[in-house]
Amino acid sequence: MTITLEIPASVADAIRLPRPRLRRELLAELAVALYADEALAFGKARELSGLSHREFAQLLGGRGIPSHYDDTELARDTAYARGQ
Repeated sequence: MTITLEIPASVADAIRLPRPRLRRELLAELAVALYADEALAFGKARELSGLSHREFAQLLGGRGIPSHYDDTELARDTAYARGQ
């Protein structure tokens, strides 16, 4: 499933970012927010952000967002890596 978010033109125009960076930055912000709220695991949040593992970890660290990786997350990520 793919979800498309609609951002009103007036809001998009008010965001002070160059157009080429807008989509990438919004996805990164959404990924950070979902990870911080523990709604998304690190691996999936990183995937949504489009950043490398290291880049996403640095982004979180720079914002003071602690890791919430636990045994459940490890099991989930391991199962995902195995294609289960």
